[in-house]
Amino acid sequence: MAQRFLQLTEVSEVLNISAAQAYALVRSGELPAIKVGGRGQWRVEATELELYIQRMYAETKSFVESHPFGAGSDD
Repeated sequence: MAQRFLQLTEVSEVLNISAAQAYALVRSGELPAIKVGGRGQWRVEATELELYIQRMYAETKSFVESHPFGAGSDD
């Protein structure tokens, strides 16, 4: 059975970012997460991480389309 929730260290590994960057994504609300347990440890649902990745692909595609490389050159 696939793991439903991921720790922030696992999220950082999947995204190849630092743990601090993963924490910042969660704290800003950009990446939905929940706090669980007595110590309030953050957990990210695997499906939410996949949705975040797809959202970033869409945002990147939109950015690239609106800022084409070499726009205005005569080549």
